Amino acid sequence: MGRIPATLIEETARELMARAAIDIPPDYREGIVRARERETGRLSRFVLTEMLANWEIATADRRPMCADTGLPRYYVKLGNEAAVEGGLVALERALRRATAEATAAIPLRPNRVHPLTRADPNTNVGVHAPEIAYSVEPGADWIDVTTVHKGGLFGTDWRMLFPGDGVAGIKRFFVDTLVEGGKRGLACQPAIVGVGVGGAKDTCMRLGKEAACLRVVGSKNPDPAAAALEEELTALGNGIGIGAMGFAGTAMVVATHVELAHTHTGGMPVAIHQFCLSSRRATGRIHPDGRVEHRADPVWFTDYYRRSGIE
Repeated sequence: MGRIPATLIEETARELMARAAIDIPPDYREGIVRARERETGRLSRFVLTEMLANWEIATADRRPMCADTGLPRYYVKLGNEAAVEGGLVALERALRRATAEATAAIPLRPNRVHPLTRADPNTNVGVHAPEIAYSVEPGADWIDVTTVHKGGLFGTDWRMLFPGDGVAGIKRFFVDTLVEGGKRGLACQPAIVGVGVGGAKDTCMRLGKEAACLRVVGSKNPDPAAAALEEELTALGNGIGIGAMGFAGTAMVVATHVELAHTHTGGMPVAIHQFCLSSRRATGRIHPDGRVEHRADPVWFTDYYRRSGIE
């Protein structure tokens, strides 16, 4: 079995950094087109029109579509039979080098600073930065590398609900969060909204972010109850009266993605994560024969990733 060279991972990651910063994924772009067609608010519709025009210019000029290029991070799906020259240490070093190189070359705004001294290395690389999350896929010898450029400031909240709150409690928390973020300018609408339900506190936060950043517009959770909740929450979000960038309108939510985790019998932790209008992600599948397949869908939430039973 061939080993994947770390140099190929670094090269691929650099390319993914550029694609994520510059080219909006087609599923999100099409979601914005549909939102503009539905939008009746004059200013909100104007914002959506200008967003689409800005993306065209960014792609044509090969420049980042937003001045704030967020916090670059990686999601790596490892095929169970995949092997990297130098192992996972070499993979992580390659991703860190690619981040620093892309920051200078694209360029990306050097957003990562020391939290206390505020010193900026100008590389977007530092302590626990960039974040690298892993999952495993059986029966595969490839590695999927996905980069997400996440805003990193606002648009996220969590709450410990209880079984008695039920689905109605989730809906109430969802509306409260969107209204609070919308009226205070703490999120860039319209957004893909991820909702993580269950698990522990950190589990629901992780799932909420992954649901927002790694699922494509138009996808549905295979759990019927979760899929129904996704539709209901999207309708609620777009009925609040807040549209693009906080103006009056109906284009607040492009899609809602709900992800579940079995949780403690006495609680129901819920996290909500809004992926801002700069919904930036790009994925490359690296094969041991040197082929790299680029695509817009990370395919992060596989059947194995969501597995629930004893195997």
